Amino acid sequence: MNILVVKANNRPDGISSKMYDAFMQSVKGAENAIVTTYDVFAEDMPYIGQELFDAFGKLQNGAELIDVEKRLLAAKQKAKEAFAAADVVVIAFPLWNFTVPARLHTFIDYICEAGFTFKYGADGNLVHLLADKKVILLNARGGVYSAPEMQPMEMAVNYMRAIFANMFGMEIIDEVIIEGHNANPAQAEEIVQAGLKRVAEAGAKLVYETV
Repeated sequence: MNILVVKANNRPDGISSKMYDAFMQSVKGAENAIVTTYDVFAEDMPYIGQELFDAFGKLQNGAELIDVEKRLLAAKQKAKEAFAAADVVVIAFPLWNFTVPARLHTFIDYICEAGFTFKYGADGNLVHLLADKKVILLNARGGVYSAPEMQPMEMAVNYMRAIFANMFGMEIIDEVIIEGHNANPAQAEEIVQAGLKRVAEAGAKLVYETV
């Protein structure tokens, strides 16, 4: 089993960073798994814009690419290759300003490509091209966004579900959300530790049970 772990927080004391660490520890030494990390904050990941479309045009015309175009194409290809090789994709990410970190969004921009993760059929309907992959979401958010009145403002987990389950047609086999530790400081340690335990259980389940 090839497991790709996408790490989307570069704060050492960030709760989703601790979730990443807990997951990695839980799968350490598993004989049936090859685990690879894609750290979006360690990679060179230029944002997608006109430069990417200019690069595509230059490739078709055989024109010389400028530096940012080369970097974009290389980064996009690296993300796609890492994603394509995975049987299971685990994503550890925080809620920042109601959504995902920009670098995680860029990773998704790289792999959300017609002809790679999806295409449109003759009838115009969406066709999933990598639907056999499984996904685990590990998210941390300081507030309590599971409350009905807060759900419309939560655009991190909801966004990830929309992309991976709906756009890509992949099965989300596990989801661990740690929330409320900032809103309830007196219970923060208990909340976080209970969540990290669930992360470890998700990792152990993945490598010791058939997915």
